[in-house]
Amino acid sequence: MTTNDSAVSQLKRTPLYEQHRALGARLVEFGGWEMPVQYSGILDEHQAVRTRAGLFDVCHMGEFKVEGQDALAFLQYLVPNDVSRLAVQQALYTQLCLANGNVIDDLLIYHLAENHYMLVVNAANIDKDFAWVQEQERNFQHVSLSNQSDTTALIALQGPLAIAILQPLTKVDVKDIRYYRFAPVRSQAFIV
Repeated sequence: MTTNDSAVSQLKRTPLYEQHRALGARLVEFGGWEMPVQYSGILDEHQAVRTRAGLFDVCHMGEFKVEGQDALAFLQYLVPNDVSRLAVQQALYTQLCLANGNVIDDLLIYHLAENHYMLVVNAANIDKDFAWVQEQERNFQHVSLSNQSDTTALIALQGPLAIAILQPLTKVDVKDIRYYRFAPVRSQAFIV
């Protein structure tokens, strides 16, 4: 085994890795992960997403669950935006900050249910972000924090045909989901 082979074997892989290989993706290192960067070419793929749709493997992102009676107060402490304005099934783009206001990372906060949130952080910062969030948790008595990054998979579908592609897979009326909102669903089909 060469040094390069050893470095590649140490990279993390998403649950879709074998599919990417089988479909001929060009794989590269990204934040400690072996990720697809392109299939047919940048211009072809850009045009496909702009005119039809593109499916993106974002399983490498980090997911932290925050639950409990003090979950909202805890999140209000961690980020500069007002998390209290989130309705259930609404998401917020914000920053994870140090006490002095310096930014650690940007993230999304999903309000899953009362006193139940999910933070989605950048792949390269999972360990650093979780350590910081966990350290801050000590100041809040009724908060449960868990890093679910290794057991959660994410994919992103975007482009003008995204709704038409997604709709047959669920009974939820996808076109009614507003910007930065989501709906829990059970898929009626799986795409592999």
